[in-house]
Amino acid sequence: MNLEALLASAIDGIMLGFIYGLAAMGLSLIFGVMRVINLAHGPIIALGMFATYLLTTQVGLNPYIAIPITLVFGLLFGIVMYFIAVNRVINEPELTTLLATFAVALIIIGLGTVAFTTSPHALDVNLGALRSGQITVLGTKAVAVLIAMLVAAGLYFLLYRTRVGKSIRAVANNRSAAEIMGINTTGILAFSFGLGTALATTAGGLIATLFAFTILSGGSFELKSFVIVVLGGLGNPTGALLGGILFGLVEGVFTQFIPVGWVPVIEYVIFILILLVRPNGLFGART
Repeated sequence: MNLEALLASAIDGIMLGFIYGLAAMGLSLIFGVMRVINLAHGPIIALGMFATYLLTTQVGLNPYIAIPITLVFGLLFGIVMYFIAVNRVINEPELTTLLATFAVALIIIGLGTVAFTTSPHALDVNLGALRSGQITVLGTKAVAVLIAMLVAAGLYFLLYRTRVGKSIRAVANNRSAAEIMGINTTGILAFSFGLGTALATTAGGLIATLFAFTILSGGSFELKSFVIVVLGGLGNPTGALLGGILFGLVEGVFTQFIPVGWVPVIEYVIFILILLVRPNGLFGART
């Protein structure tokens, strides 16, 4: 085994792990605040890809200027989605919210297929690369990691250093008590859902600067997000980011030992083992 090649794969996996973790943070935040499993998470990631793509190719913006706009779009889309599809059923059995978000997923995929077909799209972004022996770090991946870290740090600051963040955590811990204390729980839930959606679209925008994509591309990232959320601890956004980094590392390293097609099998075996051995995740659940 070439150690330099293994190190290169590990570095590449860790860098992708930041993007995986950012996407999973949105899923984890929504679940942690309102106990809703968002089955539209993958299509929403794809929406982020196409939002960044259209802002770049049709409006003429630099893709890294388009990404903050994609974040705002995701926030607004999530708030609207909450009031249309989630708010009326949030206190119903969990299967009802699953069906509601699944219906939104099918709508996004259907409309996206009509608008964009299922042909691959790609952004032409080239920021050069740093090379040392067999280790190559693409500039696009380095910038994507930096943006993911900034967004994650912004979320942490919002949740733990602002009044809105305290309200979100209060609603997550005890919605009834939060209402008694005068917190507008409906507004907080809508904002939290929008925030989780914004993280997903931002991750989608970053992915669009790295890989070709279709309206169906979000599906694989949704599956990875579910594994990462369990790995990091249900309802723990910080754990989701750490879980994403660990997930990316495992993905990068295993490609050096087994065929790429077997990597998802290993990932989901790990997923099942975590559920059996440590159902609260490696970093603990948080509510």
